[in-house]
Amino acid sequence: MHRLLFRRFFQSGLGVGVANGYLKGFVPPGSLWQGQSKGLCIPALNCYACPGSLFACPIGTLQHFVIIRAIPLYFTGLFVTFCMAVGRMACGTICPFGYLQEILYKFHSFKIRIPSWLTYLKYAFLVGLVIVIPFYTLQPWFSKLCPVGTLTGGLPWVTINPEIRLMIHELFWVKIGILIVVVGLSAVAKRPFCRVACPLGAIFSLFNRVSILKLAFNDAMCTHCDKCTRICPMDISIYKDANNHNCIRCFDCTQCPAVAVTHAFGNLPVPASEPTLDVAAG
Repeated sequence: MHRLLFRRFFQSGLGVGVANGYLKGFVPPGSLWQGQSKGLCIPALNCYACPGSLFACPIGTLQHFVIIRAIPLYFTGLFVTFCMAVGRMACGTICPFGYLQEILYKFHSFKIRIPSWLTYLKYAFLVGLVIVIPFYTLQPWFSKLCPVGTLTGGLPWVTINPEIRLMIHELFWVKIGILIVVVGLSAVAKRPFCRVACPLGAIFSLFNRVSILKLAFNDAMCTHCDKCTRICPMDISIYKDANNHNCIRCFDCTQCPAVAVTHAFGNLPVPASEPTLDVAAG
């Protein structure tokens, strides 16, 4: 419970309150923060065009460098270092859009499971919409269609600025349609955007198996009750793949005594007791 509250604090506090804390930007007719922090990125999708945004989006930044045909050494080095340390942990502890999807999934409705093969589509979005298409069209197409940008940038601007409303055309309604689909799917499936379409998650996920921070699984303690799968926001069975590419290192699964947080230089300690009845029963 304490770990869950901790990550909720970071998702709401850092992801929303800090990253998008320029409240003056939401005062009609709206304005954008242009301070030095706008040249920095937080490790989560964070729309540069959001009226409250104090930082840049890492995917938007990556597209920018693709378009100008440059290699961002500082940007790349910083993110590789971060990924090598904690893998995809930012998705589970910082990203507010991931938090929103988890909230939507709690709504009472029928539920579906996303086939595991669909989760590899995020790599196609990364290569196609973030790299290849922007390279040839000189347009940041992922940012143009990103549901996070629509929610935190597009909708606020058309609400507070009448001149922006006059500029609405077909692409805006395409963006709204994408956002509605993502919101609707989030009510019936666990984190659909994160698992299927997020290119930043795709980048982070490449480091899950080699990062310093890891999850360790003790097969001797496991009863295969699938409690880890039920509580996992990414629908992962830890006993099948403890450091799956979809794992967001939220550590909710460590409620089970068979799962523990470890690191690349250590081993999982073997618990002295058997699994408790409530865990075994699910």
